[in-house]
Order: sequence, then structure tokens, then C-alpha cells
Amino acid sequence: MRSRFNNNKKKFILMPFGIAALLAIISYVVMLLWNNLLPQILHVAPITFWQAMGIFILCKLLFGFGRGGGGAPWGRHRMEERFKGMTPEEKEEFKEKMKHRLCGWKRNHSENS
Repeated sequence: MRSRFNNNKKKFILMPFGIAALLAIISYVVMLLWNNLLPQILHVAPITFWQAMGIFILCKLLFGFGRGGGGAPWGRHRMEERFKGMTPEEKEEFKEKMKHRLCGWKRNHSENS
């Protein structure tokens, strides 16, 4: 029992170093790709390692952390579960609310154009 605890303790201590190493490698790859492709294609300035790390973290926050399933990272599965538990009347009410919101946005958006 004691050896199992020590093994988990080692993993717990080494995990932050592994995560930091993985983040550093990915940031370096992002920096290399950016600096070798985008200045010639889009005429943007090269970036530093820390800027590449910031871009990578921002993308992960905006687009999700890859939970799988091919869905959007903003709670699609949770919404599907909630929708399954609704009665037909609740589903229709929800659809009407969303239609009103989206159609109102579309109408306001087209008026501004």
C-alpha cells in the first residue's frame, strides 16, 4: 500500500513539469509556424516565444480543450441533455424563444448594414 502511494506522489509532483514542458514545446512550434509562414503570406510581424504561448492559450480558451465528440466546446452536450429532458410543450416554447432572439438579431443586423 505504501509503494502505491509513493508512486502516485511522484506522478503528482512530476505532472506540473510535464505540463510545462508540453506547453513550451507547443508554444515553440506555434512560434516557428507563425514566423516561417505568416510574415510571407499575410505580411505580419514575427512573434516571440511568449507571444506564441499567449496565442496558444487564447485559442484554447476560445475554442476549447479538445474534449472530443466533434461538438462545440461551449456546452453542446449539456444543452442536448437538457433538451432531451423537456416535454414537447417546453421544447416548442424554447424553440420560439430562440427563433425570436435569432430573428430579432438578424433583423437588427441587416438594418445596420
